[in-house]
Amino acid sequence: MFTEAYLNVAHCFLSKKMVLDNLWTNNVFWAILISVVVSQGLKVLLIIFRRRKKFKLEDMAVTGGMPSSHSALVSAVVLIILINEGTSTLFFVSAVLGAIVIRDALGVRRTAGEEGKILNLVIKKAKLKIPKLKYSLGHTPKQVFVGIIIGLISAAIAYFIFA
Repeated sequence: MFTEAYLNVAHCFLSKKMVLDNLWTNNVFWAILISVVVSQGLKVLLIIFRRRKKFKLEDMAVTGGMPSSHSALVSAVVLIILINEGTSTLFFVSAVLGAIVIRDALGVRRTAGEEGKILNLVIKKAKLKIPKLKYSLGHTPKQVFVGIIIGLISAAIAYFIFA
């Protein structure tokens, strides 16, 4: 009996059609996808037009800057789970993890980025023969706020379109 149940579960996970059918109609998936595409897309557009730089493929994975994709992603997940599940255990877990990610974007990553910037100045001024440090600046409160708004809107769109 256990083996039969195990095989049924394995069949469900391995059935590509079932996975894809569920994926394309899953509003959680769409909330995540919309929030990441919009926030990273906006970030790339701002890099291109504000800094007048040519588009490079690696710009799609840039961290830091306006808006915060991390904040967009976690706020979309928290809201879509709240809409779908109500104030369930899953909602509270996602809210706590979301708060940690947002706090990290504002605090730890921002501080580490500022320290990296200063260390590069020290390397330059002291004319040290070591490579410059690569760092990410993290996010300002405004960048995180815009990311959260993008995430909330993304979750609402995903819910209304795929509910």
